[in-house]
Amino acid sequence: MGERGVFPMEMKNGTPMRTALYNEHKKIDAKMIDFHGWEMPLEYSSIIKEHMAVRTDVGIFDISHMGDIVISGHDAEAYVDYIFPSKVSDLKENKCMYTAFLNNDGNMIDDTIIYRLSREKFFLIPNASNIEKIYRWMIDNKNGYNVNIENYSNLISHIAVQGPRSEEIIRKLGMEFPEALTFIYTDSQKHNALTDSGEIIISGTGYTGERGVELIIPNEIAADIWNNLLKEIYKINGLPCGLGARDTLRMEKGMLLSGQDFNENKNPYEASISFIVNFEHNFIGKEILLEQKTQYNNIFRGFKLENRNIPRNGYDIYVNDNIEGKITSGTLSPILNIGIGLGYINKEYSKTENEVFINIRNNKVKAEVVKPKIVK
Repeated sequence: MGERGVFPMEMKNGTPMRTALYNEHKKIDAKMIDFHGWEMPLEYSSIIKEHMAVRTDVGIFDISHMGDIVISGHDAEAYVDYIFPSKVSDLKENKCMYTAFLNNDGNMIDDTIIYRLSREKFFLIPNASNIEKIYRWMIDNKNGYNVNIENYSNLISHIAVQGPRSEEIIRKLGMEFPEALTFIYTDSQKHNALTDSGEIIISGTGYTGERGVELIIPNEIAADIWNNLLKEIYKINGLPCGLGARDTLRMEKGMLLSGQDFNENKNPYEASISFIVNFEHNFIGKEILLEQKTQYNNIFRGFKLENRNIPRNGYDIYVNDNIEGKITSGTLSPILNIGIGLGYINKEYSKTENEVFINIRNNKVKAEVVKPKIVK
């Protein structure tokens, strides 16, 4: 069967791509930045205010830069099992899971959420920087499977509603609220490329570690839904949130950032997401991953500093005056009010509560090793 590639327009003359909500962001004075070729909001008020709104009340995010790829056809079940280390075929309809694409060496190309839309139809969301790469990789690895692979990334918008009061907001808009890693449909009265009907997807997923949903909707209605959400969240101390808060929120909860916390150089065991691996089926990279299961040297961990110093990507981690790891992500935690980091450390020193030192501008700052989920 054939493929359909509908990519967003490539950046031309240095002009970034824009989501369907770009004009709405400008109306409320968002500070825009270039993010992997997309002009996206960094913040509207301040990163800390937006971060705290999500932790205490509710925040909404435009995440429409993420990809949208549909797999359908007679061999869809067999194909998704082949391209993922997870047993995706075990998913029931209206369920989704977190997993990752692996290369032939068992290392992670990208991570994703995959949804089972029906018996022969799956939907996945690659990261913004990897949309075309993943789409081409999937086609290159069809290997005779009777599937159709379609990229709808320029037709679909995503809005995340995150925080302890997210359910209250969703219900005020007349929508149901799904539990984590499940999704439901609601009538948008607009055609949707994913469902071939007027239904939109309300997914119990997120990238903040808080209760919430992600709305997967046609571009044509994105502005209306965004503005209705804005009106409701403002009534309960909620805020629109940019990529800055999204990054600090995910770091507090130890969530991986593709291209920074891994980049085809780490396998799921090193990245502390071994739960995605099921060896009871054949998949790309399985043989080498079986060998690596017990042979890897470094593991992904969190680090809590003793002060407000911020560890940055590439900073060395010392144990007994020896470099035993590197930071991949770091920030000042608005919840803990101290510097926190994520990164890889020699397994020998990865036990929680171990003391290490992080070299910050030629000053070795004491830190404690913790699980990647730094804020409980």
